[in-house]
Amino acid sequence: MSGHENFLKLSHLYKYFGDVKAVNDISIDIEQGELISFIGPSGCGKTTLLRIVGGFHKQDQGSITLDDQAIDQLPPEQRPTGMVFQNYALFPHMTVYKNVEYGLKIEKVDKAEREKRIKEALAQVQLEGYEERKPSELSGGQQQRVAIARCLVLKPKVLLLDEPLSNLDANLRMIMREEIRRLKEELNLTIIFVTHDQEEALSISDRVIVLKDGTVQQLDRPDNIYNEPSNEFVANFVGHANILSGNLAEVDGDTYFKTGKFSFKVEQPSNTTNQDVKAVIRPERIKLDPEGQLEGKIARIVYNGNFTRYFVDIQGEEIMVDDFNAHGLGSYQRNDQIKLSFPDQPHYILEEDVQ
Repeated sequence: MSGHENFLKLSHLYKYFGDVKAVNDISIDIEQGELISFIGPSGCGKTTLLRIVGGFHKQDQGSITLDDQAIDQLPPEQRPTGMVFQNYALFPHMTVYKNVEYGLKIEKVDKAEREKRIKEALAQVQLEGYEERKPSELSGGQQQRVAIARCLVLKPKVLLLDEPLSNLDANLRMIMREEIRRLKEELNLTIIFVTHDQEEALSISDRVIVLKDGTVQQLDRPDNIYNEPSNEFVANFVGHANILSGNLAEVDGDTYFKTGKFSFKVEQPSNTTNQDVKAVIRPERIKLDPEGQLEGKIARIVYNGNFTRYFVDIQGEEIMVDDFNAHGLGSYQRNDQIKLSFPDQPHYILEEDVQ
C-alpha cells in the first residue's frame, strides 16, 4: 500500500431506516491503495455503508472525505468512486465496447481519449478482443470483468464492489479474487469489498471490518480477525471456534484453564488469572494425540476433503477437532475413544467483552 493514511475518511456515520440504525456511529480511516472488506450477517449494514460511500444512500449524520475533499454532499455521478453491483448491471443490447464507453460519453470525453481509455481498461481486465461481444455471449467471469472495466475507464479514486463474486461458481470466484488483487496492486487502487464469504474476505483483504447491527465489532488484519477475535460474536462469525467458558487458576505453580467439566494446562497469560474468561480455540489447533492430556469419544464425523472434522465429547462438552487428511493415514470412527492435546496459548475473551 502507498499513499496517505486518511485517504478515505468516514467520520461518525449514521443511517436510519425508521427506528433501525442500519449504520451506527461508524468511523474508519482507509489508506490509499488499501483493499478493505466489509463482512457480517445479513442486515448488519455492510451494503448500506458501501452505498453511503458511493452516494446511493445519504447518511443521516457524519461526513466523508476522499483525498482531503468532502464528498458526502455529492451525487454518485460526481463522486470519484466506481461501483460494481452484484448483478453487474450491464446493458444487454450494447457490446462490451459500448458498455465500457457509456460513462465516458456521459462525461463528454472526446472520441480519441475514449478509445485510448477503453483499450487500456479492457487490457487491465484481460478482455482484449471481446469488444464486439454482447453480455449474453460472455461467461459470468467475463461479465464481471466488463463491469470492472466500465468503472476503471472513469479512473475512480475508490472502487466499490458489492458482493461481486456471489454469482460465480467456486473455481471462478477464486480466479476473480486473484484478478481483483492484481488490479489493486498494479493500479494502486483503493477498494472496498463487500462480501458474505468470510474466506473470500480473509484471502483478499489488507484489513477486514466485521459488522453487527450497524456497528463495527472489529477492524483488523485478516490474521488478527481470525486468531485474535475481539469478542464472541467475531469468533463465531469468522470461521469456526470452540468457545469454552471457564476461569484460569494456579495449581502447584502451574496455570490451568478450568471449564467446570474438564481442565487443561496453559501458559500463564497476563492479567487474567482467577478471572472468568472464554477461551477461543480453533478446531485445527486441537490435536489428536495418543499422549494427549484429555480423553473423549467421537460423537460425529464430517468429511471435508482436505480435512475431517471430529465432534468429540469430553465429559459432556462437545469439541470440534479438525484433522488434516494426509494420504495413507488411518482415520477414526464414531464412538472411538481418543486422546487430545489442547494448545497451551488459547485466545482469551474477558466476560465483559462477550457480545
